[in-house]
Amino acid sequence: MSDPWLDGQPYEYFMGRWSRLVASAFLRWLSPASGLRWLDVGCGTGALSEAILAHAAPAAVLAVDPSDAFIAYASHRLADTRVICRVGDALNLPDDAQAMQVAASGLALNFFPEPVAALRSMRRAVQPDGIVALYVWDYADGMEMLRYFWDSAAALDPRARTLDEGVRFPICRPDALRQVCVEAELHHVEVAGIEVSQTFTDFADFWMPFLGGQGPAPAYVAGLSQAGRLALEDHLRANLSVQTDGSLHLVARAWAVRAVA
Repeated sequence: MSDPWLDGQPYEYFMGRWSRLVASAFLRWLSPASGLRWLDVGCGTGALSEAILAHAAPAAVLAVDPSDAFIAYASHRLADTRVICRVGDALNLPDDAQAMQVAASGLALNFFPEPVAALRSMRRAVQPDGIVALYVWDYADGMEMLRYFWDSAAALDPRARTLDEGVRFPICRPDALRQVCVEAELHHVEVAGIEVSQTFTDFADFWMPFLGGQGPAPAYVAGLSQAGRLALEDHLRANLSVQTDGSLHLVARAWAVRAVA
């Protein structure tokens, strides 16, 4: 499956509220020293780089993503002289992505075609004994927003099961993450769960971000007929746990990794 990453604003509307929360929680868990040089691989719309600026007092941040549109969005969002945003990917890093002190990646490793090779590339980009760190959603069990979505989609359309990130990305589990880090020859690998929560004011606040077409779930919705979208909306509305005031309180878990190059 080819996931669409063509427009930063709809993706930010869809996932940004979650990305910002988990990026900040990740930086608090990582607790890095200040004044370090950072590489942000698969930076997307800039949530992790933004958190690095807010919580880690970096000397510099090089943010890299293969999407021209996402880099344009991140460049506008991260108006800070310490940040440089460049088009590139984990296996084709910019020439100045070297002698870094931290190479990090937020919510992206599972989308890299070759995750072990990507981690090796990140390892080579940092100084000896530098930090390689990352986090991914627990798609199978812990990201409630997407779990509700794909369970409803599959109940109506069994073919949707193969598009479910919980099925597509088996590395988004602690043991599998640790294994890819070991294969990438990283050392002192530590894996931890990070949980964040979000309250949606009503069902529309939950559902509307799925209509933007950016990312696997919104792309699936965009491919449905009008009748298919309405059926999925109705199934979700019937199965979500709604509070008495109409709001929805959901939890998301990510698995975070800290390792030494």
